[in-house]
Amino acid sequence: MTIPPRTPVVVGVGTVLQREDDPARALEPCALMVEALNRAADDAGSMALLENADKIAVPRGFWKYPDPARLVASALGADRAQTEVTEIGILQTTALARAARDIAEGHCDIVLVAGGEARDRARRFATAGEPEALSSQPEDTAPDEVLQPSGDILSPFEIGAGLLMPVGAYAMMDNALRAHEGQDLDAHRDDVAQVWSELSRAAVKNADAWRPEYVAPKTIRDPSPQNPMMNFPYTRLHNSNWNVDQASGIVFCSAQTAERLGIPRERWVFPLSVAESNHMTFLTERRALHRSPGFAYAAERALSHAAVSAEEIAHFELYSCFPSAIRIQQREIGLDPATTATVTGGMPFAGGPLNNFVLQALAQMVRVLRDDAGSLGMVNAVSGLMTKQGVSLWSTEPRGPGFLYEDVSEETAAATEPVVVDGELASRARIASYTVSYVGDTPHTAILLCDRDDGSRSLRACPDPKLALQLTLEEGCGREIRFLGTDRAELL
Repeated sequence: MTIPPRTPVVVGVGTVLQREDDPARALEPCALMVEALNRAADDAGSMALLENADKIAVPRGFWKYPDPARLVASALGADRAQTEVTEIGILQTTALARAARDIAEGHCDIVLVAGGEARDRARRFATAGEPEALSSQPEDTAPDEVLQPSGDILSPFEIGAGLLMPVGAYAMMDNALRAHEGQDLDAHRDDVAQVWSELSRAAVKNADAWRPEYVAPKTIRDPSPQNPMMNFPYTRLHNSNWNVDQASGIVFCSAQTAERLGIPRERWVFPLSVAESNHMTFLTERRALHRSPGFAYAAERALSHAAVSAEEIAHFELYSCFPSAIRIQQREIGLDPATTATVTGGMPFAGGPLNNFVLQALAQMVRVLRDDAGSLGMVNAVSGLMTKQGVSLWSTEPRGPGFLYEDVSEETAAATEPVVVDGELASRARIASYTVSYVGDTPHTAILLCDRDDGSRSLRACPDPKLALQLTLEEGCGREIRFLGTDRAELL
């Protein structure tokens, strides 16, 4: 098969998992990225890929480097590389798609994408009472290109109601999905725990997993001193684990360059298509909290371009920050809920470095696809509170008419019914969805998203322990509620 010379291919992947008790000996995030890219070039069999890079892209993390890609470039000798930083709020598939598109359109021959975190290292510095040691750059340092989100992820009402941390918002989505499907609370908690336990089973097979051990559904489902409740129905084990020291590096190049450098054909993995929705609607302003139409449209476009169906995908990495993310993706894409959702172990068990997990996932997916030549892999991304959606398809064999990068934001916007949300008091309303926060192991505050008769909504945090407990024992979605002032309410 003749492959057009501008076809983008991934030829090398590298990952780093650092466990170092002494933070002074541990590598900082940029150094981890450099090591990951060195391993990626070694994986490709050509270190020349690094110094000849045309662009280096890095997704923003917890660290404060103004231009981390420039630090990486200097360490690799890639002096002519342009630098790009994608800020938090930009889909992680965007950096991958832009790398492939730049090659397909002839703007670059070699693009390096890297990301990394050293949160465990930072935690150890803090425990020792010492400042975290990081490389510095001049104050006026700036990347050649910066990608910024077009708006905020959280509304002022969401912040005020206690949804600042994502766990409450994703719990609210899961409760809405449960109610939509008519499932009772206990069965729902069993299903959610089973999905998460299967992630841990996959982590056991991943040499890069931060927590490579099987965790039984009951251990995940039920609170304990080591696994306290966070927001109903989620315990700590339902959360992404971002306190990790991990990095990944991906080397893209054109097929022509891969051939010129003598990179064996069996090392190549083709990006077939990336489709994304960047339409932004605040979570509580979405009429259907259990839906994510952007995933439906993005998956349909990515699959149709590659001329394949979802049933033909052999390997998946569904974005796994919280259970509702996986469960909603499965339904929007039309997957059997029993489908294995991960090749890594997901963000709670493989490790979820902020704004970099998709790169970690792609590195593992490349290895899986090389071992299963000709098969198809899907790697997905979420930004915010299921705010943006990205779907990408990969294979060791080219399919379709060539690489596609497409935005389906317009279709997603048309399919997303917006709702006006405020914090005004109303004596009676109907619960659209909710979650419960805890003080210790005791339900304490009900966070209530309520529909009014005029179609608008109110988002309220009600610190009523009696109501909070009741909402963990019986379904609240769809129930009428009467507010008795600012701190008491009763279900009707």
